Amino acid sequence: TRREIVKNLAPEYRKATKKEKGKIIDTLVPLTGYHRTYASWLLSHHGRTVLVRGPQGHRYRVGGTITTTKRNRPRKYDATVFTSLKKIWAIFDCPCGKRLAPSLCWMIEKLALSPEVRSKLCSISPAMVDRLLHKEKQQFIPFSRPSTKPGTLLKHRIPIRTYAEWNENTPGFCEMDLVAHDGGDPRGDYCQTLDVVAVSTSWTETEAVKNKAQKWVFQAFTSIRQRLPLSPSGHRFR
Repeated sequence: TRREIVKNLAPEYRKATKKEKGKIIDTLVPLTGYHRTYASWLLSHHGRTVLVRGPQGHRYRVGGTITTTKRNRPRKYDATVFTSLKKIWAIFDCPCGKRLAPSLCWMIEKLALSPEVRSKLCSISPAMVDRLLHKEKQQFIPFSRPSTKPGTLLKHRIPIRTYAEWNENTPGFCEMDLVAHDGGDPRGDYCQTLDVVAVSTSWTETEAVKNKAQKWVFQAFTSIRQRLPLSPSGHRFR
């Protein structure tokens, strides 16, 4: 439908003045959703043969059926290179492309590979490594989603720090979290473990709970609190 509209307006557009062309574009843009610049180009070049830029430039008629051409250039990294890359990737314990690519030249010296494969692996980029191994990496992505989600209320109030940025040196200051034991299937009920760690002393206490209900979590925390040697004020609980 859009091609028919452009086809009908193109002859009138070429004969129109600058002001009249603006009015024609104002009519065409709401009907087709085209950008004004692209609409003007279509109206000016409709029916003409243009050259498309690219490694294999080809000509096509504006307003006609767009045809695609198959890639004739042979692949540089064929199945032989991929097989060797996959083996080396597995030997290095499946790192990303940025870590694997700099180590390929050193590793291929220890493998019985042809000179052509050696040359290609030494010149491969980290981005190409990731593209070639994309399907292999998909096998290691778990299908289940994590059951713990960040809360929206305290999301921006809880600081994110590394191991060297803790300044809570008061004994009894604790961090706690629930660990789900769903075995990869989050459906139904399963045990959770409440993990409480004292930051300054690294004292750790754990207790299993039925689920994430407030009743069981509070009951487990009360039990753990009685087992902690020091309170946040530095005094013993008992």
